[in-house]
Amino acid sequence: MTRTTAAIALVGAAGLAVAPTSTFAAGNACDGVKVEVTEARKQEYAPLVASAMEHRIKPAQVKLETIMESGDWSAAYVSTPASDDGVMFFQAANGKKRFRDVWGGWADPSEKPELVAWARKLGAPADLARCFAETVTE
Repeated sequence: MTRTTAAIALVGAAGLAVAPTSTFAAGNACDGVKVEVTEARKQEYAPLVASAMEHRIKPAQVKLETIMESGDWSAAYVSTPASDDGVMFFQAANGKKRFRDVWGGWADPSEKPELVAWARKLGAPADLARCFAETVTE
C-alpha cells in the first residue's frame, strides 16, 4: 500500500514539474494585475507603441504578447520589426497614457529583484513590477 501511494505521489509530482511555469508563477506574481490581451486592448496599445518608437512603424506592425495594467500604470510586452522584443511602460495622466520607458533583453529568474527595483524606481506600482519581472523571466 505504501509503495502504490508513493508511486502515485511521484507521478503527480512529475506532472507538476512538466506544467508551464506561467501556470503557477505568473498567476501568483500577477495577482491584482489585469493581464488580458483582448482585441480592444490591442487596438488601444498598438498606436501607443508605434508612436513611442524611434523608427517609424505602423500600429499594424506591433505584436502585443502581454499587456499588464495596475492603476494608472501599464506595461506591454511588444515585438516590432524595428526593434528587439521589450516591455514598454506607460503611465496615465489626465486620461491619456504616456510612454515612460522600455526594458529590453533577456533576464534570468535570479534577476527578478533587480527587475522589480528597476520598475519601482520608474514609478510602477509594486504589483505591476512583480508581474513584469515574472513575465520576462518565464
